[in-house]
Amino acid sequence: MTMENLFRLVDQDQDFFQRKWTLVNGPVIVGAGPSGLATAACLKEQGVPFVVLERADCIASLWQKRTYDRLKLHLPKQFCQLPKLPFPEDFPEYPTKRQFIDYLESYAKHFDINPKFNECVQSARYDETSGFWRVKTIVTSDSNKTEFEYVCRSLVVATGENAECVLPDIEGLSEFGGEVIHACDYKSGEKFKGQKVLVVGCGNSGMEVSLDLCNHNASPSMVVRSSVHVLPREIFGKSTFELAVLMMKWLPLLLVDKLMLILAWLVLGNIEKYGLKRPSTGPLELKNTKGKTPVLDIGALEKIRSGDINVVPGIKRFSRGQVELVNGEKLDIDSVVLATGYRSNVPSWLQEGEFFSKNGYPKASFPHEWKGKAGLYAAGFTRRGLSGASSDAMRIAQDIAQVFKDETKQLRMRTVARHRRCISLSQF
Repeated sequence: MTMENLFRLVDQDQDFFQRKWTLVNGPVIVGAGPSGLATAACLKEQGVPFVVLERADCIASLWQKRTYDRLKLHLPKQFCQLPKLPFPEDFPEYPTKRQFIDYLESYAKHFDINPKFNECVQSARYDETSGFWRVKTIVTSDSNKTEFEYVCRSLVVATGENAECVLPDIEGLSEFGGEVIHACDYKSGEKFKGQKVLVVGCGNSGMEVSLDLCNHNASPSMVVRSSVHVLPREIFGKSTFELAVLMMKWLPLLLVDKLMLILAWLVLGNIEKYGLKRPSTGPLELKNTKGKTPVLDIGALEKIRSGDINVVPGIKRFSRGQVELVNGEKLDIDSVVLATGYRSNVPSWLQEGEFFSKNGYPKASFPHEWKGKAGLYAAGFTRRGLSGASSDAMRIAQDIAQVFKDETKQLRMRTVARHRRCISLSQF
């Protein structure tokens, strides 16, 4: 059946053999971050061949190239490990950035996962006539670029929720004159020592960048344009996330949200007087419905209370060396860090409109977001972090393995049947 479909593909594309291409006897996985690695490892355990494509020159490029030095996992390690291989026992409860990267590299080595690096997917579409996915890439080697095409029966989208940084269009920013960087390019506050820095955004990245700037003797002002949930990372010595997971086993989500906010108030006090207004929707419900992660405080709130981090409202416009806020206040600043988040890049390359929506997320919500039609899968779009990516990987691998084994079995049966017919014909 595969060869028959391949002939159909060649018939409708006369230039097919003039291009560089390969037929993949298994899925193509786009992305070598945690989601892609987890899916590959689960497929390896099932005995299914695959190809992993990665546009960067390393695995987990977000972690290796676009994160700040002080970053640690916000959740305990047992909620962040990938399938089939736990973290080393000597790792702390909240591993550092370097430790997590080491874990991912050892994970890839353990399962013998060898991504094809520097291959940027330009397009991927399903060919209904042949029943194959056609994945076109540009391979970069030194200064040379080569077009290549992969033909496969299934496609796993594992580029994740944070493939591209979001750069807001703010009036006058181009006229500001000082340094403007996105948080993905921020490494340390050392270079900002003695500067007045405006941090645009109050999520986990905005809070941690502001804290890091304080620790390097800079003066950060953090823009809080909308409401935000701030929770302690731990409550009475226990992980806040672990506590929420435990309560969710017995109580409805809305009640868990109310209990979490009561506990947060007991630990943190009233944070609204510092300019941090809480949303009307609870933290867990907001995460599940909008994908907006609550901030887990690791010290920034103390700096806000002391005045070392200045909380300011939204921005009206920038001018030379200055920013005007929506309340009319003007601040002299030296640099700007845009902690404005990330987004999916799936719509820029996946030519499909039924499974994925225009925002780059699957239209179906968890736990049904991992599988589309015609062999299309999504790994790491659950809005549930690394634990969600691991759940996706196991489901995807099991589903693909079942199809792969069924097709292999049918192929063997057809081969044996044809062989027997040949013998019987030779006897006449």
